Amino acid sequence: MKFLGFVIEAICLGLVCGQYSQCQKPAGEVGEYLPINKCAHLKKILDKPQKTSQDIALLKKLHCGFVGNMPQVWCAKQDGSGEPGACITPDGKPGKCVNVYSCRQISNLLRPPVSQKNMEFVKNSADENKACQSQMTAYPPKPSSGCCGISADVGNKIVGAGGEATGIDQYPWTALIEYETQIPLLLCGGVLISGRYVVTAAHCIAGVTLKNGTPKSVRLGDYNITNEGPDCKLSEGGGKDCTEGVTRIAIEKTIPHPQYSPIETARWNDIGLIRLKEIAPYTDFIRPICLPTKDITISTNRNNFFSMIVVGWGATENKQFSDVKLEVEVPFVPLEQCQTAYDTGINRSRVLWKGQLCAGGKNGTDSCKGDSGGPLMYENNKFFELVGVVSFGKNPCGTQGAPGVYSNIYEYKDWINSVIVP
Repeated sequence: MKFLGFVIEAICLGLVCGQYSQCQKPAGEVGEYLPINKCAHLKKILDKPQKTSQDIALLKKLHCGFVGNMPQVWCAKQDGSGEPGACITPDGKPGKCVNVYSCRQISNLLRPPVSQKNMEFVKNSADENKACQSQMTAYPPKPSSGCCGISADVGNKIVGAGGEATGIDQYPWTALIEYETQIPLLLCGGVLISGRYVVTAAHCIAGVTLKNGTPKSVRLGDYNITNEGPDCKLSEGGGKDCTEGVTRIAIEKTIPHPQYSPIETARWNDIGLIRLKEIAPYTDFIRPICLPTKDITISTNRNNFFSMIVVGWGATENKQFSDVKLEVEVPFVPLEQCQTAYDTGINRSRVLWKGQLCAGGKNGTDSCKGDSGGPLMYENNKFFELVGVVSFGKNPCGTQGAPGVYSNIYEYKDWINSVIVP
């Protein structure tokens, strides 16, 4: 079998097959001897498209014979192995991948004077980001790659008291669109889905919005929009967790959906793509989100208490824009129930359809002006998927019984894939 041959070749690289290191159970380590295809964290290393010298050395080190034709390895027990962020440290121990300054042990190694040995250990710990950088092409990464939808899991859990500041490295796919005017404006949000493409609302790149300015660039890795340089917050690791500052990438092309009509009040097909002039980096603060793997508007694909998360820098109850990135949890609302909220007053001409979905409707918690084009997300087995982009809602935001309306990304997956070019 091709797969089996590849496994043996990878582990026996540089060895005569059948000769292997006399691996022994590491002192104090809990685990078991398993075929490598049964050891999730080592198989993840084996499946990496580009293996580092440390990866190869580790596979050789933990190779302990064969079960039939399948290489056997020492498989250390990992709490939550297989979850995003689970990895092996450079010295072969199970670990969890976090921002460098969120980890007290790593941040301590970087205190001056920094030895060469400590620096090499820290550099090797960053291999996961290097591996995913190869996935940053024009095409959205698949969830199976482990290179999309992985957010920091530390921090606080878009208006109102329900909107709280995110962790500084949470939701690293959030983007802001800069418009060219005398003073650069931030009018809309967006969502990074690959190395070259950002999803946003069509009304952010077509129609009356363009009277305010022309989309010029996309800001990535942002947290506090009043600061161009690194933003810092205290981390659970005991030190400061700091971003790398704003990464600004020029826009090559804007692509509103061809069936979007700026004068249509119901805003059908309110979705668009932005193609970046350069490949975005893959870092702790800039990563793509996964596209949806299922249609959550179908009742069998969700539970009765299904909720999602919307993120942005839009209006709060006290300000026109928030300085820092905010998040709020919003419940899913079936389309037929949502429609009743738009059958009254000046909104009665807004007929909703399957290309839209609704969420929210609780007093004081909602997406709002300035959040347009930003992400509505749900967490699917520890991976975040993009289910919607902010389209419109009632004024004022956060009105009881009036959910926000989002473009349903699942309905547009085929269009998105048809537009993307290398």
